[in-house]
Amino acid sequence: MQDMIKVAVDAMGGDYAPTEMVKGAIDAVTMRQDIKVFLIGQENVVRQELAKYSYQGAQIEVIHAEEVIETAEPPVMAIRKKKKSSIVIGMNLVKEKKADAFVSAGSSGAILVGGQVIVGRIKGVERPPLAPLIPTEQGVSLLIDCGANVDARASHLVQFAKMGSIYMENVLQVKNPKVAIVNIGAEEEKGNALVKETFPLLKNCPDINFVGSIEAREIPHGGADVIVCEAFVGNVILKLYEGVGATFLSMIKQGIMETPRSKLGALLVKPALKKTLKSFDASEYGGAPLLGLNGLVVKTHGSSKAKEVTNSIVQCVTFKEQEINEKIRKQIGTSPIDGEQ
Repeated sequence: MQDMIKVAVDAMGGDYAPTEMVKGAIDAVTMRQDIKVFLIGQENVVRQELAKYSYQGAQIEVIHAEEVIETAEPPVMAIRKKKKSSIVIGMNLVKEKKADAFVSAGSSGAILVGGQVIVGRIKGVERPPLAPLIPTEQGVSLLIDCGANVDARASHLVQFAKMGSIYMENVLQVKNPKVAIVNIGAEEEKGNALVKETFPLLKNCPDINFVGSIEAREIPHGGADVIVCEAFVGNVILKLYEGVGATFLSMIKQGIMETPRSKLGALLVKPALKKTLKSFDASEYGGAPLLGLNGLVVKTHGSSKAKEVTNSIVQCVTFKEQEINEKIRKQIGTSPIDGEQ
């Protein structure tokens, strides 16, 4: 048990909790014997779900949390008042080093606030960003920030670029990852005030492989490995990405079922089409880590099903094994600072 990666999972967070959260945890420990999962939630409800499965008992532990933070609740107030909620208990497990990571599909606001005030930022990190992997023609790119800091400064974006490079190089094994800043054109003089201020800072940063600006249309082609922007722009890109992907998939399904001829053609291309569509399925890549904290916090989609939960848990193993936080601390900070409650 000493060598196991311990992951705390919010069993009560998300649209399909606790059913999909529990199933995702079961699939993760079935897949990997080096993972132990703490399922945090209302014990009787969680155990009812667990009773549906066979699993190694030593790899799953239920931790009771009588309270649940709802999506509509003000995040700061919820974190302060609901000390017995699954999110606060999970964050404290990470803070106290009893868990290596915390995974939740619950309230984004509460997770962002809890990550900063409970787990705490690495000293020197100004703003922790959310960084999901998005599918591209070349594989995947890291979109940083996609939801944590809608009013970022230039110094924040430089740190995002550094942390994103560390993540891609060590977790995804992308050597010397290409970093680009989202812009409305490729020319250096283009952009709003934030982009114009940030561009020369990134250009002169020796810790990253900066390749310049990237327009939104180039992102799906894999024009860069690390896509840097503030959270307002990043969230718009992410949501549009997901919406276009879902619409495209729906239109393909509708088109191939229109005539007997199209149905026959669909049978012939089904293996190749299935492989391609799978590569553009966001659930294949797990959740978005909140980088720059003293411990790992991963936010998954509110609509996460078991597959995304499983992949989010498994990605925590790589994050821990590659010592991502230690590498961020070495490059950006000096020593950890304690979170506050």
